[in-house]
Amino acid sequence: MKGTRAALRYAKATLNLAKEKGFAKEVNDDMILIQSTIEENHDLEVMLKSPVIKSGPKLAVLTQVFEKKINGITMGLLNLLIENKRLPILNLVAKEYVVIYDFLKGVEVAQITSAVPLTKELEAEILRKIKESVGKEISMNNVIDPSIIGGFIIRIGDKLYDSSVSSRLNNLLSQFEDNHYISKI
Repeated sequence: MKGTRAALRYAKATLNLAKEKGFAKEVNDDMILIQSTIEENHDLEVMLKSPVIKSGPKLAVLTQVFEKKINGITMGLLNLLIENKRLPILNLVAKEYVVIYDFLKGVEVAQITSAVPLTKELEAEILRKIKESVGKEISMNNVIDPSIIGGFIIRIGDKLYDSSVSSRLNNLLSQFEDNHYISKI
């Protein structure tokens, strides 16, 4: 993905500065806020990536949206990205920061793919079950993919648990095909 290496460099530098100043947790919270705000606001994402809109209006919007909610280190990162004309990768920087921070804290990230958004109760129950089975602190990332029809897919590191309806249907189809093939022999 374009900008991933640069985003990783910005995230590492920001984390190093935040650790040095003692604000790594606060900046992590800021990055989670920035990431969710951008992902929930398509217009904001389009504005950040637009080459037509100048840096001044972009900074004004970001300042208005985040100024009272984020740490000075995070605001410095926004200014640096604007100065270096790298604002389109802000969401990637935020994602990379959270991943690096979680890794340093020993937190595993569980990606849960579902056909519809999970309710808070179901999310809490899944998180509790995963924590029990893994034995580590877990953070969750819910991805919506209607093509799985129902159920969910959980990926933690290199482990995958697929309980999706589409997967079960595909398994059933392959069993029918295998049996049909055997009956012809």
